[in-house]
Formats: sequence, structure tokens, C-alpha cells
Amino acid sequence: MPLIEKPKERRITPVIPSRRNRCYPRQIRFPLCKKRNETGRFFARLKQFRGIATRYDKLLSTFLAAVQLVFAIIGIN
Repeated sequence: MPLIEKPKERRITPVIPSRRNRCYPRQIRFPLCKKRNETGRFFARLKQFRGIATRYDKLLSTFLAAVQLVFAIIGIN
């Protein structure tokens, strides 16, 4: 069974586009693909902050506060 069939069985919409040279390209929704790209880029920027990437904070509340602070910094820039 191909890898793409398992998410379809669970009613998960694939958002990764297929290769251009594929004989029968998969149909995807580009707004979902765009949102996936934005989310991936956000997490890449979030990981640039060392304290977040290595999770120095032991308590969940302080870690979430640090994530919110970094999110605000990224949003300002």
C-alpha cells in the first residue's frame, strides 16, 4: 500500500504536491499547501532561538511563555 493511501483511509487531506514529472499528479488544495508552508517556516524561525530549540525551561508554563515571547518578536519583525 502506498504511503499516501494510509492518510486517505483516516480522512486526512494530503497537502504535499506531487512531483511535476508524475504521470497522474495528485489533486491538492493550494490554500492548505500555502498554510502548511507558512507553518513550517514559522517553526524553522522558532528553532533559531536556542532556548526554545533546546527547551531549557523545565516548566510548561515558562516554556509556553517563552514561545509566546518569541512569537511576538517574530510578528514584530
